[in-house]
Amino acid sequence: MRSRKTVHVISAHAEGEVGDVIVGGVAPPPGDTLWEQRSFIARDQTLRNFVLNEPRGGVFRHVNLLVPPKHPEADAAWIIMEPEDTPPMSGSNSICVSTVLLDGGIIPMHEPETHMVLEAPGGLVRVRAECRDGKAQRIFVQNLPSFADKLSVPLEVPGLGTITVDTAYGGDSFVVVDAQALGFTILDHEARDIARLGVKITNAANEQLGFSHPENPDWDHISFCAFCGPLNETETGLSGKSAVAIQPGKVDRSPTGTAVSARMALMAAKGVMKPCQTFEAVSIIGSRFTGRIIDTAQVGGRAAIVPEISGRGWITGIHQHMLDPADPWPGGYRLSDTWGV
Repeated sequence: MRSRKTVHVISAHAEGEVGDVIVGGVAPPPGDTLWEQRSFIARDQTLRNFVLNEPRGGVFRHVNLLVPPKHPEADAAWIIMEPEDTPPMSGSNSICVSTVLLDGGIIPMHEPETHMVLEAPGGLVRVRAECRDGKAQRIFVQNLPSFADKLSVPLEVPGLGTITVDTAYGGDSFVVVDAQALGFTILDHEARDIARLGVKITNAANEQLGFSHPENPDWDHISFCAFCGPLNETETGLSGKSAVAIQPGKVDRSPTGTAVSARMALMAAKGVMKPCQTFEAVSIIGSRFTGRIIDTAQVGGRAAIVPEISGRGWITGIHQHMLDPADPWPGGYRLSDTWGV
């Protein structure tokens, strides 16, 4: 088989959300910091197009590039490539990367627990993995400091009217809506409608509300819309369903770790959740992440929380993506039937 390039991938998912990991065949991008490397990938688009566009990728896929860490404390580093963004952090992708690092033997596994420090473009995340019988059973990720942005503000959405929303940052930026008020119970048959409406709400929020990270001016938009269901009391805290609409129009299959972090920041700001409690988030397919507030912090003078999220990841295969020199679509393609473009 002839090929102009061969990209080595270990495929994985975290509670249903695909997060493949590139483990070879790609040189580290230029940049003195991980954020600069991330920014190069976002501007250049070559790698993103190759692994995310069809025929190798699809709107359902996220791909993570392992790179040597820049921070002296970090054991490994990675750059996240989502369908439309190259974000600071991702909860499901951090669980996929941790699972691949340990189950794939890239970082030595220690039972019953392995501790790692990983470097995401947005900063360091600390990982604790429960390990048994050669498998990382559950991944606990100390996420980036998360904070509430705007609380209970009006938003005009074309075709929907005026709704009340919150905005928050949980390692990525969110507009958060009441799913029940919009007629959703967050069941699988609602996925298409949630995805389409979520993109509309996200676009409206960017136009009318905006977002700017106080310590990272490069992150100046709202990425996602989180549809949050009612909260229920549990023995250890709270639980609730949620569904996150991802550009250009899909629903996260997992509970979305950054959304869990953002929702906990909002609940803390509203006095609904305390650090001693847990929050169990349930996705549209019934998978679960558990969140905790483990500390408080300041981000650019704003009150913030330090969240921990946990979930499970599984390796699904090993792939070698190749490019035949005669392939007429070396950068792949996108069609509006699935990509919504």
